[in-house]
Amino acid sequence: MVLTSVGKMVGLQKKTSGIRNICILAHVDHGDQEYLINLIDSPGHVDFSSEVSTAVRLCDGCIIVVDAVEGVCPQTQAVLRQAWLENIRPVLVINKIDRLIVELKLTPQEAYLHLKNILEQINAVTGALFTSKVLEERAEKETESESISDAAPGDQIYDWSAGLEDTDDSHLYFSPDHGNVVFASAIDGWGFGIEHFAKLYSQKIGIKPAVLLKTLWGDYYLNTKAKKIMKGDQSKGKKPLFVQLVLDNIWSLYEAVMKRDKEKIEKIVTSLGLKIGARESRHADPKVHLNAICSQWLPISDAVLSMVCNKLPSPLDITAERVEKLMCVGARTFDSLPPETQELKSAFMKCSSEGTAPVIVFVSKMFAVDAKALPHNKPRPLTQEEIAHRRELAKRRHAEKLAANQGNELSEKPPGENSSEVTGNTGDTKGEEQQLTSQVDIMTSKAVKQEADNKESFIAFARVFSGIVQRGQKIFVLGPKYDPAESLHKLSCQCSATNDLPLVPHMTCCTLENLYLLMGRELEDLEEVPAGNVLGIGGLQDFVLKSATLSTSPACPPFTPLNFEATPIVRVAVEPKHPSDMPQLVRGMKLLNQADPCVQVLIQETGEHVLVTAGEVHLQRCLDDLKERFAKVQISVSAPIIPFRETITRPPKVDMVNEEIGKQQKIAVIHQTKEDQNKIPEGIQVDSDGLVTISTPNKQATLSVRAMPLPEEVTRLLEENSDLIRTMEQLNTSLNEDKKTHEINQKTLDRIKEFKQKLEQNLQGRKWRNAVDQIWSFGPRKCGPNILLHNFEGYTGSVWQCLGNAVKEVSKYKDFDNSIVSGFQLATLSGPMCEEPLMGVCFTVEKWEMNKVGEMLSTSSQDSGECDAIEHQLNEDTTLTSGCTEVCSVNEHQDSSQSVPKSPEKISKHKGEVLLADCYGPFSGQLIATMKEACRYALQAKPQRLMAAMYTCEIMATAEVLGRVYAVLSKREGRVLQEEMKEGTDVFIIKAVLPVAESFGFADEIRKRTSGLASPQLVFSHWEIISSDPFWVPTTEEEYLHFGEKADSENQARKYMNAVRKRKGLYVEEKIVEHAEKQRTLSRNK
Repeated sequence: MVLTSVGKMVGLQKKTSGIRNICILAHVDHGDQEYLINLIDSPGHVDFSSEVSTAVRLCDGCIIVVDAVEGVCPQTQAVLRQAWLENIRPVLVINKIDRLIVELKLTPQEAYLHLKNILEQINAVTGALFTSKVLEERAEKETESESISDAAPGDQIYDWSAGLEDTDDSHLYFSPDHGNVVFASAIDGWGFGIEHFAKLYSQKIGIKPAVLLKTLWGDYYLNTKAKKIMKGDQSKGKKPLFVQLVLDNIWSLYEAVMKRDKEKIEKIVTSLGLKIGARESRHADPKVHLNAICSQWLPISDAVLSMVCNKLPSPLDITAERVEKLMCVGARTFDSLPPETQELKSAFMKCSSEGTAPVIVFVSKMFAVDAKALPHNKPRPLTQEEIAHRRELAKRRHAEKLAANQGNELSEKPPGENSSEVTGNTGDTKGEEQQLTSQVDIMTSKAVKQEADNKESFIAFARVFSGIVQRGQKIFVLGPKYDPAESLHKLSCQCSATNDLPLVPHMTCCTLENLYLLMGRELEDLEEVPAGNVLGIGGLQDFVLKSATLSTSPACPPFTPLNFEATPIVRVAVEPKHPSDMPQLVRGMKLLNQADPCVQVLIQETGEHVLVTAGEVHLQRCLDDLKERFAKVQISVSAPIIPFRETITRPPKVDMVNEEIGKQQKIAVIHQTKEDQNKIPEGIQVDSDGLVTISTPNKQATLSVRAMPLPEEVTRLLEENSDLIRTMEQLNTSLNEDKKTHEINQKTLDRIKEFKQKLEQNLQGRKWRNAVDQIWSFGPRKCGPNILLHNFEGYTGSVWQCLGNAVKEVSKYKDFDNSIVSGFQLATLSGPMCEEPLMGVCFTVEKWEMNKVGEMLSTSSQDSGECDAIEHQLNEDTTLTSGCTEVCSVNEHQDSSQSVPKSPEKISKHKGEVLLADCYGPFSGQLIATMKEACRYALQAKPQRLMAAMYTCEIMATAEVLGRVYAVLSKREGRVLQEEMKEGTDVFIIKAVLPVAESFGFADEIRKRTSGLASPQLVFSHWEIISSDPFWVPTTEEEYLHFGEKADSENQARKYMNAVRKRKGLYVEEKIVEHAEKQRTLSRNK
């Protein structure tokens, strides 16, 4: 229901100083001037933290809601971090204080200490974020000053606290005396900031409100005799001022209402000057009576609204730091942007609504609405004129119908029987035909209407940062990879989207068809929206997938991508129950992908349609949306597809019964599963230390590869810096192709140098000597947590080319080094155990020998003019590759004889195909396949292990259900890290890690086993090695005695591996017994 007219809203939209764009961030459980409040609510569950990110980007401030009993949860820390990263100002509401009174039965003094503790915890999170920021800025300044000054490094002493002491951080923290904290009980309808009580008691006690405001919260007490406020309440055993003047009154009100003390209630109501209705007073539920009193005495809406208006900034107060952060994508700094782009900063800061100001809009998400909910499709009330017109039409139709009926009766005459029968029959046939056609028309029109009704329309959820957005306006849509520096060469800064423009990558033009005012579920049409407002835009579904930047200026950069806390980790394959519904499912998945900021929709190599979601709750929501809104078909959902990683470890020193390996007596092994698994084919040599030597099928090149496990710190470092590695790869590619890219940013170079230094620090020791300089590539996808090293003579390629210290490769390996890297990428993308990506593995190419033919090809490609030498080589080709089959040699001879009369260019182009594209295919392809095989066999020569994705799990539970929580955790392979009791309560906080593979149904099981007294929060944390060997079989006497001959006790790693192999259709070695019967002896078989 809209309480204020749209016209009034439009008027308020033009007063930018009176706008407050705020969002409510909570965890899962819980003036004279006119202001326009754009309030965006966001879900509290950790699976939907992506929705928080989309809301935070559009706001200037946020309300963080914390449960007074549970205090700071993981989600509270996450939303504080998101607000900090987006540079928006938070205020705090501590809710559910009634639970401290009714459930926990704390005294006012205990409640005060509990609330003080919660505030300290929240401020500790903010303080940690602030400290890391200050130290980072200081480190940057120091690196700049070091490059300028020539001071000796030994003279400098590093002081950690230097930057923190000089920086004022008092405005960042939550404190009731700053006015940015409200204490509330939303269910009972009350809430207050201490300024309310400061005004109230200043008249009664006779102390200035400003003094009371500073002392109502803190270590102060009231000396009633002297009528002074004194410091040091705890040391003197006095009640704090907050307890004495505020909490005691609230506690006494609750006590009176809960005990139904009518006299006391009447006294309180009279003293407060309230009017309570008889219905509320006599109600059987005391909570209703309590709500009636509290909502009049301390209305929560007034407290929160005054805090929002006084403490949260308007769009005019946007900080320069936030603007620069929004405009700088990736590692670029604001100073490195083109001058025309830097000039737009002033438009952001002014938040100008002038006609000349450039329009800058950010779309944070696309949301689907029913087409019937759009304003132009809604039934509207008719005017008096329309009603009168319709009445006249109805009367006229009725009169015509009566006249037609009377005419028919008069014209009917009794004709002959025969003719009447014929006429009647033909008339019936015609009537049936007309009826049939009319029914078909009605059905068709109904189907069209139903399709129109079922259609989902997408609306862009956006904020105007500068200029005035108008309906029908043409505007640029800037993709995330759009670079204004490149496009401004083609376009002038003054050009607009209405002009005929040349094709610019990652930029399109669109028309803003409809603008909407978002009023909860209601949408109201708008003609224009000035800067600083939140709005909905229709007609962008074909131009924007999830988020985008819109601008009338081509100099505007795309905004920094949204920062999502949740990592999509849970996968399921979906298919329609009826194969004919596949087109609807594909369309529905596209719509779901557009509507949800976090979900990923993939089509795998197997042809499966896969949904990737943030967790179990998010998955269920996505599947419900797919069935009921987007696809509207019945679907079958696979069991969750669990991601794993493959790795290798150092050889273990003890066996499965903790005996030192090598000292036990080996005995005959009945089933050699491990040996069968790691059988090495002929032609591949494997040394005792794991060096694999393999030749290409045509014997022209030989590779020697060794696999080693990377230290954990290095793997973590590679994961954290995947974006930086991707940037390095792009820079190296552009350098290799001699493209003229914009000058490499100094900050990016510094980050790459720092990354290289960290790698050098962590790769210490004899076996890692010069390893960092020898890094050839990262993988998979050239930015993963695996490394390829080159350790053979004659090759100098490196991933550090962008640092400017690499020499252009001119050796014989130049033409084929990409084939080796491609083979490495394929090997790391799917490992030998169950075709899952590798993690934490280093492959070293220790030898790469090429025969004369290969060398000839490399050298001749550098000098393609030497046609005679190539022609001579072509004639000799059949003798060099005579090791092939007879048919292969004949084919090659025919090819070489055909190529002789060709021109020199064609000869040089064709020589690769003839020379080394023998019956085994092109030489580059052979190298890729050989490198992939070498990596796989090198991996199998070492102890292989699976890595499981792990959740961190935080559970709050009372002491009586603690044992049941532990039982569920141990059953699901969980591991408890920490258990602590929450101060002032009987609640325990358990921190544990749990494999993602075991997490499905975990939350439901915990709730069932504990009767709802414990609920977990699961957040993806890291990858962890599963300690058991999936290929283990007993080989020593002790292992036989302990595990038995079959060793058929469940091996967790093998169970996971076989499950993945089955799903992928790979061979699984298992014994299946069907129709088993108990063995019958002869004596019993009667």
